Amino acid sequence: MKRLFDIFMALFGLTILMPLLVVLALWVAFDSKGPILYKQVRVGRNNVDFTLLKFRTMKVNSDKEGLLTMGDRDRRVTNSGYYLRKYKLDEFPQLINILKGDMSFVGPRPEVRKYVDLYSKEQLKVLNHRPGLTDIASITYINESELLAVQDNPEKYYIETLMPQKLKINLEYLANRNLLTDIGIMFQTILRIVVR
Repeated sequence: MKRLFDIFMALFGLTILMPLLVVLALWVAFDSKGPILYKQVRVGRNNVDFTLLKFRTMKVNSDKEGLLTMGDRDRRVTNSGYYLRKYKLDEFPQLINILKGDMSFVGPRPEVRKYVDLYSKEQLKVLNHRPGLTDIASITYINESELLAVQDNPEKYYIETLMPQKLKINLEYLANRNLLTDIGIMFQTILRIVVR
C-alpha cells in the first residue's frame, strides 16, 4: 500500500509541478556555473548505495570543503540556492528517486556513507526501510544548519549529538508507522516550511 501511494503521489507531483520544476531548473542554470542537478551517493534500504537527486544549491565542488551546511548564509550556497534550501524546493527532483524505488515520501532521511559507517548495530535498523523525502527528525531539526553554524566543532556536534537524536526519532517512527501517520508527517513538513 505504501509503495502504491508513493508511486501515485510522485507521478501526480511531477505532473502538477512540471512548470515550476522548469522555472527552478532555469533559475539554477542562469544563477551560477555548473549542472542543474546535484547528484550525491547516499545509503538506502538494505545498506545499498543510490544516487540522490537535488537541484544544485551550492557552487561546484563545494562538498570538498565539508558535507555539512553551516547556517542560511554558508558562503558556498548560491543566490538561488539560498531560497531553494529555505523552502526545500531543492528536494523536488527526489520525486524521481521515489518513482525509481530508491526512496519513499516518508522515512528516515538518507545519509552519506561517511556517517552511516558510524551507526551502532541498533541504529543500522533504519536501513531496513526505504529512506524518505521527509521524516519527523527533519521537522524537529528543520533549523539544523543554523544549529551547526554556532558550534565550535560542527561535525563533532553532528556526529555526537544531532545524528543520534535524529536516529532515535526515526527508530521510534519506524516502530509505529502507518499510512495515516505518513500523511500527517507530509502535512507537518509543508506547514513547517511555509511558516519558516
